[in-house]
Amino acid sequence: MISQSHSRCASALLLVSTAVLAGGCATALGPGYTIEKQEIRVQFLPEPGPRIRIEADYQLRNTGNQPLDKLELRLPGRRRFHYENRTASWDSIALAARDSTENPRNSMIALPEPWTTMSRHTLHLSVEYAPATADETGLSFTKDAFFLPAQGWSPEFLPPPGLFANGGAPPKKWDLLVTVPDGFQIHASGVQKKSARKGGELVARAEQGPKDPYPFVAAGRYSAADIGKGKAKMHLWTSKPQESARLKDVSDALARVIAAYDDAFGERGNESGQMWIVECPVVPGCFTNLNPSTAKLLGEAETRRTTSEMISQDTMVVDLSEGMPNLAASVAPPLATTWLGYGQNPGFYEQEPPLSLLPAFAAATGREAAVGTDTRVGAIRRALQLIPEKSEPHKPESAEVTRAKSFLFFYALQDQYGREVFRNAIRHMLYARQRRGFELSDLIAAFEQETHTNVAEFVRKWMKRPGVPEEFRARYKETAAATVHAEKETIP
Repeated sequence: MISQSHSRCASALLLVSTAVLAGGCATALGPGYTIEKQEIRVQFLPEPGPRIRIEADYQLRNTGNQPLDKLELRLPGRRRFHYENRTASWDSIALAARDSTENPRNSMIALPEPWTTMSRHTLHLSVEYAPATADETGLSFTKDAFFLPAQGWSPEFLPPPGLFANGGAPPKKWDLLVTVPDGFQIHASGVQKKSARKGGELVARAEQGPKDPYPFVAAGRYSAADIGKGKAKMHLWTSKPQESARLKDVSDALARVIAAYDDAFGERGNESGQMWIVECPVVPGCFTNLNPSTAKLLGEAETRRTTSEMISQDTMVVDLSEGMPNLAASVAPPLATTWLGYGQNPGFYEQEPPLSLLPAFAAATGREAAVGTDTRVGAIRRALQLIPEKSEPHKPESAEVTRAKSFLFFYALQDQYGREVFRNAIRHMLYARQRRGFELSDLIAAFEQETHTNVAEFVRKWMKRPGVPEEFRARYKETAAATVHAEKETIP
């Protein structure tokens, strides 16, 4: 006879697509395992050629209802990471890995003998990362600095195949150890526990927890300076010391950017904490989010490279090859993402239009504050020039036109409902959908809650009809035409 408690557990599992051991259920309903302990060690070796050595140990227990004969792991992608000397062992027995036939990013590790239920084993993994070569676009570093971004560089365990399978989640607490040459600065995920110096090296230990789903490291022979004050305070790491007067200019500009984001999207929560701005070790190997279309909307040449990018929820890398004067404007785009859900909402960079252009709109808002001139109208003018004044009603619009309309859509929302309503609605949407992602319907619901009006009709007029509403174009048409004329006159 099945108890009432077990019946409730079984019913709950049937309602969940990925079955797990639900609270109160004592018996596993499918294959699975638990990572009881784990430790990942990162060692930076500057000579003879810089290398990043990764060693990881996992104590695993089969907590499923059947023996297992293999493990499936997601390993770093070859396009982003150049790795060598990859090895694996199972209780000191060497293992061989092969690529999965279903996903080339995944590797299948065949076990030397069936892994029986309730038994424990130790899996050891090791790999070395090398800098990208001159003809590669992957992660690179020098003998004086490196970073490992959140997600991608450490192995990711996957559940075994089968109904009600579970497994692969890290323990609630585990240690990340980072060993670097003495004299390096270190910033890593987790709670910093202790550090020790021995034999010319610095070893730092950081305890990882539920708030650190993906570990990261940034380290190097950096000159550290604090810029900004209060909630605008940030840690700046550069390869060379910076003049105090120049740092003050950057601090003032960053304070304006943060105030602009607070005004547009509401203040970030207290959990946002501190931020690190770290100079790129090797610029071509730093960035992954280059988007020429977005660069055009922001007033940059299509060939301009990305100059900054978030590598974790509190750290960004930045290109300082052209100096410090434009630092605040350069970091405005990635900084904006910390207001909009980076590291919190699933698929942050995979939204559909118009929400996919919210980060670009935010970046334009931050750049306006950093530069100190009224670039808002200029941004609208540039986007309007990409949208034909007369569009064919039944002909689909190009991707470029859709992006430009989506970009302008957020300015139109500000114009229509006011900045206070805009700020409150966006903040409500981001908070309500935290860690769950958001869609256009969530944006509409948030604005309708604030305005008590039919916002859906306004959205349809903008995004479901060709071109842009005439009243919006008329509002900016005269200044847009004047700008185009002035630009033509200045061409030699």
